[in-house]
Amino acid sequence: MEVKIGVTHANRELTVDTALDADAVEKLVNKALGDGGLLSLTDVKGRRIVVPAEKLAYIEISTSTAGQVGFRS
Repeated sequence: MEVKIGVTHANRELTVDTALDADAVEKLVNKALGDGGLLSLTDVKGRRIVVPAEKLAYIEISTSTAGQVGFRS
């Protein structure tokens, strides 16, 4: 899944490609918001992204898209 995280007072969003499904990501977000703690996601390369719950502006969850090569009509 591709997860885009909007962070307050940041010009750019964070993009994480994770092996988790949409429901698992949503549960992690809800838990972080409920606890007031941290949202921690690990991408497919093993990198960990940690964002304080109070800094979350939005979360967009979508399917991962493979890199497109060439021209499309």
